Amino acid sequence: MTTYTICIFTENTFGLLNKITIIFTRRRVNIESLTVSETERKGVSRYTITIKHDKREEVEKLVRQIRKVIEVLAVFGYLDDEIVYNEIALFKIATPSGGKPIDIETINKVYKAWVVYWGLDYVVIEKAGNENEILDFFRYIKSYGILEFVKSGRVAVGKAPNGLVEFLPEEAHWEYYV
Repeated sequence: MTTYTICIFTENTFGLLNKITIIFTRRRVNIESLTVSETERKGVSRYTITIKHDKREEVEKLVRQIRKVIEVLAVFGYLDDEIVYNEIALFKIATPSGGKPIDIETINKVYKAWVVYWGLDYVVIEKAGNENEILDFFRYIKSYGILEFVKSGRVAVGKAPNGLVEFLPEEAHWEYYV
């Protein structure tokens, strides 16, 4: 299966997430990850959706269907080598007194992860990277006792030099967010 990242730029509209996810449901395509955020332009949201699929033609049909939604301003489908992307994960690790001490130097230097909270009986470690880097760190850190694990969806930007503004409808005047 091939991983595809679909980036959708939309008006910030109530109920739009439901409209978009129904398109995936109807085509029986599972969403692996979904991230929604504001963009640098006021009133414009960005959906970053990751899916795995065998047939490129089916993904292209999906993208064309999403383009038909009125509030959608632009849609792009990418393969992994066409984007710069990352995910973030948080690990809550047990640190009982008398337990196995955590090797912070290995965590920082080898895995490029950071302690973001130090409690009495646990620490919270943040690891950013691609899915494989986070999985490698998971395998390393699980021997310390993972109390909780959470991972974000993918965030991505295309490697093309164009920015969002070049794909927004010209008739609208888009202000910067801040």
